[in-house]
Amino acid sequence: MKLILAPMQGLADPIMRDVLTRVGGIDEAVTEFVRVTDTLLPARTFLRLCPELRAGGKTRGGATVSVQLLGSEPGWLAENAVRAAALGAPAIDLNFGCPAPTVNRHRGGAVLLDEPELIHQIVKAVRDAVPAAVPVSAKMRLGYADTSRAFDCAHAIESAGAALLTVHARTKVEGYKPPAHWHWIARLREAVSLPVVANGEVWTVDDWRAIRAESGCDAVMVGRGLVADPGLAGQIRAAAQGVEGEPLAWPALLPWLEDFFALCRAEAEHYAVARLKQWLGQLKRRHPEADEFFACIRTLREAAAVADALAAARRER
Repeated sequence: MKLILAPMQGLADPIMRDVLTRVGGIDEAVTEFVRVTDTLLPARTFLRLCPELRAGGKTRGGATVSVQLLGSEPGWLAENAVRAAALGAPAIDLNFGCPAPTVNRHRGGAVLLDEPELIHQIVKAVRDAVPAAVPVSAKMRLGYADTSRAFDCAHAIESAGAALLTVHARTKVEGYKPPAHWHWIARLREAVSLPVVANGEVWTVDDWRAIRAESGCDAVMVGRGLVADPGLAGQIRAAAQGVEGEPLAWPALLPWLEDFFALCRAEAEHYAVARLKQWLGQLKRRHPEADEFFACIRTLREAAAVADALAAARRER
């Protein structure tokens, strides 16, 4: 059984990865995508998006972090993969799933699912370029507008030499709207010989059980469900051992919020308040107290005032 933190653009940044993997239960994580166009990116770009490269490619919580690349030029993706590997990336992941319109307009992410031949070229170029010891994986959706080329894309990824395939069980057009079509993951898993990771709409322990049962996958990637409930991975791991795990209650979560906020302030004081409010917006799905606390700080703009409010909330609990 393996749990992987999903590469959520604009949400699972290095600080969020750090905190969530220290809460516990996550084996691996994937960075937000590194956008590759027609240049070899400087080392500082990779180190900014994946500071874990300075620590052996692991978070402080011990999760191994893959560097994800996004683009449509096989040669440039290969060169940048070599650079990431040289900087210590434990693995390279290739993004064929991002549904963002801006990304798709620039021939990145899920739009390439209509071009399985290009997908093959990209994966092969990267696989041939990086050292053999560095695994190359890919993440795809079921298609762009429909599922008609899902098998073509999966076979393209496999035949190009990928070591792992993650399948988000929706098309680009479906975005993040439920449901996720877990039975499609099973169909793709049966069609290829490489390991497959199941992804999409895992919010609870019961969802984890269901996606494993329906997809047949031992490895599951969890995204917004873990951001909304940071204790979810620990509960899943307990369930895998036949134990009823305790949910992470709001009082136990408050110190993690303080830690997250302090790390955000250390990086950029001006954006820390917005980042905390963003996380509270996700947390309220599972913790009503997050909505209450958001109401308390909604009008606050200064980081010091928000830090005081966090400290007061912790003392009150």
